[in-house]
Amino acid sequence: MSGGILIVGAGQAGMQIADSLREEGFEGAITLVGDETIPPYQRPPLSKAYLYGDADEESLQFRNEKFYADNRIELVLGDAIVGVEMHADGGVATTASGRQLQFDRMALAPGSVPRKLEIPGSNLDGVLYMRSITDARALKSRWDDAKSVVVIGGGFIGLEVAAVARKAGKKVTVLEGADRMMARAVCPITSDYFKHAHERRGAEIVLNARIDHFEGDGQRVTGVAMQDGSVIQADIVMVGIGVLARTEVANLLGLELANGAILVDELAQTSHPLVVAAGDAVMLPNPTGADGLVRLESVQNAVDQAKVAAKTLVGKSEAYKALPWFWSDQADLKLQIAGLSTGYDQTVLRGNPDSDAFSVLYYKNGRLLAIDCVNQVSDFMAAKRCLTAGQTIDPGAAADSSVALKTLITD
Repeated sequence: MSGGILIVGAGQAGMQIADSLREEGFEGAITLVGDETIPPYQRPPLSKAYLYGDADEESLQFRNEKFYADNRIELVLGDAIVGVEMHADGGVATTASGRQLQFDRMALAPGSVPRKLEIPGSNLDGVLYMRSITDARALKSRWDDAKSVVVIGGGFIGLEVAAVARKAGKKVTVLEGADRMMARAVCPITSDYFKHAHERRGAEIVLNARIDHFEGDGQRVTGVAMQDGSVIQADIVMVGIGVLARTEVANLLGLELANGAILVDELAQTSHPLVVAAGDAVMLPNPTGADGLVRLESVQNAVDQAKVAAKTLVGKSEAYKALPWFWSDQADLKLQIAGLSTGYDQTVLRGNPDSDAFSVLYYKNGRLLAIDCVNQVSDFMAAKRCLTAGQTIDPGAAADSSVALKTLITD
């Protein structure tokens, strides 16, 4: 390869950058480098459909071989960038296998890796994580023989795996170190609902959990020992306590970081003029217009920010202003979130949580900031449209679930 654009990271954001470059009319060479050995694939189904057996590896792939050939996108898989030499008009990247990849501009989309739980016994077989297809294979290979599953972490991934395990008839215990579930993402109303909903469906939930070590038979994990002396039996332990941004190549380039992630502006431009970045590993200006920087770990952000990065690469300036939204499918419970609730001073409950269908609206100074929707797709779509347009919904009227939310949107 000579010249062109080198994309580092073959996940959702990297794939979208490549796709969008062609949509923007870029005719030069595109090389997509990923350290996994299979073509770019969807990650969200790993903890749900793939684990339960409703999806296979081939169905998870974004595109088939013909797409890459037709669009002249070269895939370099099972390799990693270990060195970069930058020049005024481009550079040369060296991979672990010794390949030399020349480029005019670079796009970073390295994604993230699971935060490890470093306690005695953490290297026992059966202590697993969920981020990549390799992680999912490891979990699935032990799945049928496992009778008891302990999930450490009550966030999206942890609760998704817990829901699949419970659906498969396994004994499930969720250990959460905080005083409520999904505390970083939702308010206490939504947290409390999901705790009780998982308990009603057969899972045991332990809040303020204090883990001491993992027990095993010398090779495999057999239990989780708590600081109070109790031991919870476990054939599988799935750890989901957050992720860390991958910054290896950013460090090689000497890029500016913020809170351990790659700092970009609203055009996805890094501190180096020839390098853009997008996805989970990026810290960006809050796209809602609020002050401060945010790191958004979502498919929506990976896709929308990647589109902005591609435009920047071809010389177009389009500020990233897409509304953040998220989802988590936990068996029969669909949580959808639109907007960012940081800084809210009021919540409005719409509907009855006991019915497994309700919404929570977040406000600041009387204007809508965000919404949590549980099995309420119409509320989610209405609020998403409202927030995207910069409109609001009167908090005094929002609680009446007999009135369609879309009819309450005002300026």
